[in-house]
Amino acid sequence: MPDCRAPVAVFDSGLGGISVLRELVRTLPRENYLYFGDSLHAPYGTKTPQEVVDLSLQAADRLLSQGAKALVVACNTATSAAIRTLRKTYPELAIVGTEPAIKPAVERHPGGRILMLATAMTVQEEKFQRLKAQYDDQAQIIPIACSGLMEYVEQGILRGAEVEGYLLDKLEPYLKVPIDAVVLGCTHYPFLRGAIRRIVGRRPEIIDGSIGIARQLERRLEEQGLLNPGDVSGKVEFQNSLDEPEILGLMQALFHYEDEAP
Repeated sequence: MPDCRAPVAVFDSGLGGISVLRELVRTLPRENYLYFGDSLHAPYGTKTPQEVVDLSLQAADRLLSQGAKALVVACNTATSAAIRTLRKTYPELAIVGTEPAIKPAVERHPGGRILMLATAMTVQEEKFQRLKAQYDDQAQIIPIACSGLMEYVEQGILRGAEVEGYLLDKLEPYLKVPIDAVVLGCTHYPFLRGAIRRIVGRRPEIIDGSIGIARQLERRLEEQGLLNPGDVSGKVEFQNSLDEPEILGLMQALFHYEDEAP
């Protein structure tokens, strides 16, 4: 039986999953966390599905060898095959994956017009297509492939003319008709919330899936009796496949980043 005080492992293809980590810490502050960013191989969106499976298994092996009691795959580009393989390989482990927050967006804006920003691989992947099909008759869901957007976060560029120019080119064609919500379908994108808000205006709700992931993790840990019973705040450790001081410093900066836009 895993130790209740063992860390929850959080894994992403780079730094974007830190947006999920922040919500996990807010929701479950007594847990210890071990975050691994695979920046050496980022972005996963340019990899083949089998390469994503292999990289996900390597990351899981690394984290579990350090005693992790649960695994959060904080990467929307991790394919259905990757998640299935992880769960088959570690059948007793609580594994929580991510998916774009289309369901809450549709529930809050039935019949609305909803933009879904994601990587090209996420937009093409079967789990997104299945998810979209469930709600196509309840709202107008418009996926927008944003190849290259996550790289701004990987470089620590979260605002300014360059990133806003990119977003304007991508989003302006869809803003001629009012939109009700923008779903952030990549864990990197919440760090660009302020830049996105300046492009789409005040009206649309901007939604990401981190709260749902945190609640799912809490349920899984409770079911397995693995919630940390301690009464003090847990610790957070950062690791990265690049293992360079600059990247580890950027991870810390993103973890403490405060955006100016809701």
